[in-house]
Amino acid sequence: MKEIMAIIRQDKINKTKEALIKANFPAMTVRKVLGRGAKPAEFNLIYDASGKAAGFSEVTRLMPKRLITIIVKDEQVEEITHSIIKTSQTGNIGDGKIFVLPVQDAYRVRDGKKGDEVI
Repeated sequence: MKEIMAIIRQDKINKTKEALIKANFPAMTVRKVLGRGAKPAEFNLIYDASGKAAGFSEVTRLMPKRLITIIVKDEQVEEITHSIIKTSQTGNIGDGKIFVLPVQDAYRVRDGKKGDEVI
């Protein structure tokens, strides 16, 4: 099993959810998050009351994004990541990132079953 964590633009979430549902992957968790990528921060000088430079302030702010989490079978990873990229990609900085992590096991709370059958 794998966990797919996709951080995407907030204006792409509905299109991405629809694409995943059409691809038969309706089970997901979506959260509102704030963050920024690796683009270098921009800084402005801060001046004190006398006009003397007193330091720097970062002007690059955290951007609102959406975090989609999906637990899938190993053989489904490629299809899902491709679907997310296809629907979320604009070709611009800030389109997001996808991380794929191993999942050791999964349990269903309702009946205690475990493994692939609970996803």
